[in-house]
Amino acid sequence: MRAARLIRMALLLQSTPGLTAAELARELEVSERTVIRDVQALQEAGVPVRSERGRTGGYRLAPGHRTRLTTLHPTEAETLYLSGLPSALRDLGLSDAAGTARLKLSATLLPSLRAAAESSARRFHLDAPAWFREPSTPELLPELARALWADRAVEFAYARPGREPGPARRVEPYGLVLKAGVWYLVGRIPDAATAAFRTWRADRITALHTPVDDAFTREASFDLAAYWQEHSARFALSLLRATVTVRLTPAGVRRLPEVTDRAAAGRALAAAPPADPAGRVTLELAVESEEIAFAELASLGAEAEVLAPPALRARLARHARAFAALYCDEGASIGTAGDAAGTAGDVAAVPDRGPDGGPAECQR
Repeated sequence: MRAARLIRMALLLQSTPGLTAAELARELEVSERTVIRDVQALQEAGVPVRSERGRTGGYRLAPGHRTRLTTLHPTEAETLYLSGLPSALRDLGLSDAAGTARLKLSATLLPSLRAAAESSARRFHLDAPAWFREPSTPELLPELARALWADRAVEFAYARPGREPGPARRVEPYGLVLKAGVWYLVGRIPDAATAAFRTWRADRITALHTPVDDAFTREASFDLAAYWQEHSARFALSLLRATVTVRLTPAGVRRLPEVTDRAAAGRALAAAPPADPAGRVTLELAVESEEIAFAELASLGAEAEVLAPPALRARLARHARAFAALYCDEGASIGTAGDAAGTAGDVAAVPDRGPDGGPAECQR
């Protein structure tokens, strides 16, 4: 464990001179005290690690020194071949470059490691797009990628669904993200009042223009992965515009994260009061809309009872009556008990059970 960490520290210092103890601790997921001990261990082993003080200080290897700890383990070689998404590379116009890079990597490996590509391909395949959706590659994506690599600003119009394209805008591209088969551009509008980062769907970008000499300087502190995680969480939260009050059985509590937004379910369950003597939990659940809440909560059946809003409760009661009627014997009628279940103030949304387990009003 420690030997692997020391090797990684030496490689980090070779690739990124000047890392501080705090930065090394974050990279290696250890404490700063452990970093200091590991540096001493490297020095005792003959690795010339130097510590420099001051504002631009940090740990560095002696000038001209390069570690020879670069021989790949078979597992590491196989992992490298898994690090690329074939579909993403194709969309970005980088398939040929990726193929050439893999050939060059294979040529530098020991003969015993050259089967890594075939070994990985036989065992792993990553299919990024979601089910039941035909993936489509935005026509302008390769051009966007070229501007991104070159740190060149782009100009484009953006067309939202059902609307005409808006006016052209100048954007500094900072990253491209592939989410469930959909490409997104992360960039910044430099001439805006607040030059904040924004996100656009790449397939809605039209009339792209990439001036050759319009370069920009990237913010060194920008972290694409951290931005996307925060943006995704904020976007998901913005969709939850309504609230429903629901009482769940223990089975309903377990299944709630499976039928609705998992984060919203987690927040609702964490804020809910203790269960009643019957084990039922009453909570306030954030949902996108009453329409979506109906579809989600109806799938829980009798494990969930909506208490509010009244319109949603009444709709679920009507749904329960219609569902019960579907399974009644031919010629039987739904009685007044079923009608009463459709009122907003009713407690039970499902008719009482008969001797054979069916709705009581279906019994002859």
